[in-house]
Amino acid sequence: MEAGQDEVQRRGRGLGWMSLGLGVAQLAAPETVRRISGVDDSSTSRAVVPLVGARELVHAAGLLTSRRKGIWVWTRVVGDAMDLASLGIAIARRDGRRRRRLVGVTGAVVGIAVVDLLTAVQASRSKRAGSVRAARSSRQGGSMELTATTTIRKPAPEVYAFWRDLDNLPTFMAHLEEVRATGDRTSHWSASAPFGKNVEWDAEILDEATGERIAWRSTGNADVPNAGTVRFVPAPDGVSTEVHVVLSYDIPGGAVGKAVAKYFGEEPHQQLDDDLRRLKQVLETGQVVRSEGAPWGKRARKEFPQRPAQPLSDSEFAKGADA
Repeated sequence: MEAGQDEVQRRGRGLGWMSLGLGVAQLAAPETVRRISGVDDSSTSRAVVPLVGARELVHAAGLLTSRRKGIWVWTRVVGDAMDLASLGIAIARRDGRRRRRLVGVTGAVVGIAVVDLLTAVQASRSKRAGSVRAARSSRQGGSMELTATTTIRKPAPEVYAFWRDLDNLPTFMAHLEEVRATGDRTSHWSASAPFGKNVEWDAEILDEATGERIAWRSTGNADVPNAGTVRFVPAPDGVSTEVHVVLSYDIPGGAVGKAVAKYFGEEPHQQLDDDLRRLKQVLETGQVVRSEGAPWGKRARKEFPQRPAQPLSDSEFAKGADA
């Protein structure tokens, strides 16, 4: 599951950089693009080429900044279909050298469309498989695995250092009340749970590479045994960091398992997505924007009553960090 999602993320970013290059070329040098592709220098082509370039830049922005690559790849598939239809009409109206150029461009677009379609289908299947697995876990118990990825405009060592200071985790992980280091690689965790109760467990770091990854698991007789891995990968822009998180929980069956699954919500990945969104806000802006119904820990909900989305004040953010 993780490998499939990572592949979708990688391929989506690659398509995003491709869209960026195409968009810049079509906006910066439309005459050259028309000449190379064999398109006539008509009023229609002079209007269409920049519009297509602007569309590619929109795709690039979505694919390079959004965690939900599947939606944006599907928009590329729609754009590919439009481009192929336009090229087909143009080929029918041309002959000679220009027609050969148009045929070559059409072949390239077909190849790109195939990659776009495969990526979009893979993203949809990966998301559907995660939902099915979560639903099965809630009914029968077993292992629930959550995965999420975000990109933070900070260097990897800085993001790693913030996460490695375990006291920082409750500032962006909604369900955590406290994480307290008890040794170089051991810690004690406290989290809010269903029915207004708390659960606690000890954890140990199993694997660590400074600035690159941290892997941990619960120890002893934890109520809900769990494990996690977070990887910090330098982004292609040379400035940002891709944060890849995998969390797994051993959920018991029966009524307790259903309560735990309900606690994670109907879409269990959403809570982890929201946690990473808050991490991004903390590191990039120094504040967290909360919204109506946002999932905060039990103590934080008492101190920060829900109201329409707005940034936390410095004093409120400090309280949230202490919680």
